[in-house]
Amino acid sequence: MKSLLVLSLLCVSTLTGCATARFYPVQGPLSSRTPPPVYVAKLSDGFSSGNLSVVLDGGEVCKGRWAQVPRPNSSNAAATAAAAAPDNLSAEWDTVYGTGFYVANVLGTRLYARAVLTGNRGTTLNVELYKPDKVENTTIGAIKGVAKDDKGNIYKVAF
Repeated sequence: MKSLLVLSLLCVSTLTGCATARFYPVQGPLSSRTPPPVYVAKLSDGFSSGNLSVVLDGGEVCKGRWAQVPRPNSSNAAATAAAAAPDNLSAEWDTVYGTGFYVANVLGTRLYARAVLTGNRGTTLNVELYKPDKVENTTIGAIKGVAKDDKGNIYKVAF
């Protein structure tokens, strides 16, 4: 069964051509600017993956593919979570949404996607998105996310 996140993104993609998100710096050098910058991202394509792009300072365009994160089996969820730890943004989820958020809400959910974006000026941006399992409709606004760049910035991603 395809995840609701994927279906949500597909529905929005089909109706409008793409979904739009905003990246808000919450920690790092960009968050200390007054006012802090807000970057616009676009998601498009796919059933279980698609394209994601965001334009940063100076017109740097970061592009990549988002893909659904496989759910761990309940029988080996702890082992899978431990094995996946270097790849995930669990600390960033907790920084943006509060201590314990990643474990309580994101880990193991069926509505979880990840992307690595590469900028045309060398920036690397890791992004994770999730939609709560409890949300039964396809409201794109229910999707939450975090991102981290290689310059020490952490972002809240909102739709």
